[in-house]
Amino acid sequence: MPPGDRSDTRLSRRALLTLMMAAGAAGGASGARGVPILRAIPSSKETVPVIGLGTWQTFDVGAGAARAPLRQVLQQFVELGGRIVDSSPMYGRAESVVGELAAELGLRDKLFIATKVWTSGRDAGSAQMNESMRRLRTPRVDLMQVHNLVDWRTHLRTLAEWKRAGRVRYVGVTHYTAGAYGELEQVLQTEPLDFVQLNYSVVEREAERRLLPLAVDRGLAVLVNRPFAEGALFRRVRAQTLPPWAAEAGCRSWAQLFLKWIVAHPAVTCVIPATSRPEHLEDNMQAGTGPLPDAALRDRIAALVG
Repeated sequence: MPPGDRSDTRLSRRALLTLMMAAGAAGGASGARGVPILRAIPSSKETVPVIGLGTWQTFDVGAGAARAPLRQVLQQFVELGGRIVDSSPMYGRAESVVGELAAELGLRDKLFIATKVWTSGRDAGSAQMNESMRRLRTPRVDLMQVHNLVDWRTHLRTLAEWKRAGRVRYVGVTHYTAGAYGELEQVLQTEPLDFVQLNYSVVEREAERRLLPLAVDRGLAVLVNRPFAEGALFRRVRAQTLPPWAAEAGCRSWAQLFLKWIVAHPAVTCVIPATSRPEHLEDNMQAGTGPLPDAALRDRIAALVG
């Protein structure tokens, strides 16, 4: 963007997001409960459900009984309309577990597989991505992301080639902390990307200031990690009862309220809470259906959490 137009562009972003927020809340309110809310990936217009599945810590398990609940989680995830599953070679055995369970259940064609490259150097990056595909049991990954911006210049050059060759469908970058937002903003402004993944929750709102509006400007899909701030949100409300007005957004649990608060932001494409428990998976997935909170209700939720 031209430097002289920067202030005016920010104003137009805010106006656009305000209009989109109002439209999104109205559209969500008219949706039937149980029918997943879909958002479009801007670079392709392909639609995906707004609730996905993360695998950090939860899918890093061995064989045997430990996988039984994960098998149920993955099966239930698809049955409830889920598609995006996000992993990384940083997550121990998670990629292998996803690949093996998806193969056993015959779900590969129903999943949108996202993973990451997390190393330095072109050859090491290519080797790691090839290994991820082997673990995931797929010749092509839907989304390959540069994890935490590690050697991003090198990997984005490689991924541009892999995308042209059809080995990956979409390319993105990730981070999980506001301390990296300066560098992340630079990458979003200058690189040809499809996705950005970042942390965002009712108590981690720094992304609202620049990155979410920038994603709208640049036509990027947004994946949200840390939706519960690693459990901090639940600790804040431990002594509270879910308020009756949560029903205005169709919420029957704190998890649904926190997730719907995120999904109601029009820049967000998909939130990826991780779980190994089928009952939590079902609870999370309900946040991707029915009405969404409008701006006033989002403010009320934020005030309640403090």
